[in-house]
Amino acid sequence: MKIAGVDIGTTGCKCSLYSKDGSLIKECYQEYVMEKCPEHEIDGRMVWECVKKVIKGIASEAANLKAIGVTSFGESVILLDEADEPLMNSMLYTDPRGEAQCDKLVAHFGARDFARITGLNPHKMYSIPKLMWISENRTEIYNAAKRIMQFGDFIVYMLSGIAQIDYSLASRTMAFDIVNLCWSKKILDFSNVPLQKLSKPVPAGTKAGNIKQNVARELGLPGNIAIVSGCHDQIAAAVGAGVLEPGMAVDGTGTVECITPVFDHIPENDMLFKGSYSIVPHVVPNFYVSYAFSFTGGALLKWYRDKLAALEAQAAQVQGMSAYEYFNRQLADDPSGLLVLPHFSGAATPYMDSLSKGAIIGLTIETTSIDIYRALMEGVTYEMRLNMEWLKEAGIEIKELRATGGGARSSFWLQMKADVLNIPVTALAAEEAGTVGSIMLAGVACGVYQNLQEASDMFVKLRKTYYPCPEKTEKYTELYHKYKKVYQAVKAILN
Repeated sequence: MKIAGVDIGTTGCKCSLYSKDGSLIKECYQEYVMEKCPEHEIDGRMVWECVKKVIKGIASEAANLKAIGVTSFGESVILLDEADEPLMNSMLYTDPRGEAQCDKLVAHFGARDFARITGLNPHKMYSIPKLMWISENRTEIYNAAKRIMQFGDFIVYMLSGIAQIDYSLASRTMAFDIVNLCWSKKILDFSNVPLQKLSKPVPAGTKAGNIKQNVARELGLPGNIAIVSGCHDQIAAAVGAGVLEPGMAVDGTGTVECITPVFDHIPENDMLFKGSYSIVPHVVPNFYVSYAFSFTGGALLKWYRDKLAALEAQAAQVQGMSAYEYFNRQLADDPSGLLVLPHFSGAATPYMDSLSKGAIIGLTIETTSIDIYRALMEGVTYEMRLNMEWLKEAGIEIKELRATGGGARSSFWLQMKADVLNIPVTALAAEEAGTVGSIMLAGVACGVYQNLQEASDMFVKLRKTYYPCPEKTEKYTELYHKYKKVYQAVKAILN
């Protein structure tokens, strides 16, 4: 018996096929062709075609395929016409449109009351401000829409014909009531978003139905495959990492870095609201997650490679190793002594300051290029320690961190995280956990596993745990206390 998972990202999509015992059979990735899309937009029709390609890519091994789980990024909406064709490109969360509309929502509801309903600090990145912008500026298109969807429920709908959205993705719209687990009628009414055009909210891991027969034939698949709604990609990564209990968190380091902790109650204090931390229903009933993130995780190391170390990257290629492996071999054992504010693309939580700029402080004539590389790692990690302090003050303490994404390849960075954050950091055997999470949910939905814990025992394999070194933690803590002063200092100078 086999299970597949589809993971829809903003730059490409992937389909992974696993056996019941948790072994990877085949995987297929398709990058999107974005040349025809303006910046900050994505073509829903093109995404659907790419999803079909990656599913076709595993079809040759799909005998005894039981189910396909679907997980995706959030916020972006697709407007479908009567023929289920997208009426326009979808705005990504980075699109600047929707700011005035978000201000209207805040003026009407109040930011704090809005957060109590939705678990979100109002922001233009979410779906509702974008839909209000379309309603006001592309009225004819808006009125012609038969369905309003995010990418997760769009793909589930195209595969199964059933319009349903899981709670975690629904919460990325800024119109979902996280306490009553339903659409907020008063937010939808004020926003001019018709309830009947939205998908039905369901728990993560809910079977939509079987694959449509015409789609099965097109993709070369059997016609009895179940299509299952997964969840928001960040939560899928948590599930795929076995992060199912309070006190646990997953640290995903890709282009951005995001720590997703699990907790069992909605905090009564205002710390999450003040820090713009969202509260999102977990796939485990009565549990929640939040997102503590930095816009520049691995992106800073890529910036270093491309802008400051192009010659070294070429030398690494000649020696048959990755640029990052080459850099890591040159790293000294002690902290760099530099302070890097990693706001090269603005500040995410807890500041949410798009105008914040990056900074490198403490350069001397003795500073080497590799010192800067290490300091970039340190700066990103200090920023996540700052986030963890905010979460702890809100009542959310992280005792165990599991690492996924490209950053988890670096044993040096994982040890640094353990030392800076002063908690154990565990690397997983599987680098990417998102599709694994959707596969686990699909397996439970179809009765392959009794529950998520059984699926986790089958799929989640731990590679190595990195423990804090007290001497290094002491050194990093001294630097971290200085780091906490840098944001306000740079802001005072540059803003």
